[in-house]
Amino acid sequence: MAWLVLVLSGVLEAVWATALGRSEGFTKLGPTIVFAVSVVASMGGLAYAMRDLPTGTAYAVWVGIGASLTVLYAMATGAEPASLVKILLILGIVACVIGLKLTHAPADPLGG
Repeated sequence: MAWLVLVLSGVLEAVWATALGRSEGFTKLGPTIVFAVSVVASMGGLAYAMRDLPTGTAYAVWVGIGASLTVLYAMATGAEPASLVKILLILGIVACVIGLKLTHAPADPLGG
């Protein structure tokens, strides 16, 4: 469950980052509200996931998902130019996030 919440929180990170940019310094009400709601939900989900996952792994996965989706969305909407190099670098981030998930060993419930 922690991993699912972490992934959803990472998606919400992309939402709040995009909304923050569109809020124009909190002068636009709609994007400011989206930012406020999504940042609270994203941080709450990250905090929840960190109850079961190591802090470093959870934070790296959260940031990786959020950063990747934010850049992909910006490229898809034309807000940021797309390039093969950017896409390859984003794929590198995604590969690292997957690697962190695959190397995560659950804590031993007996403490051994």
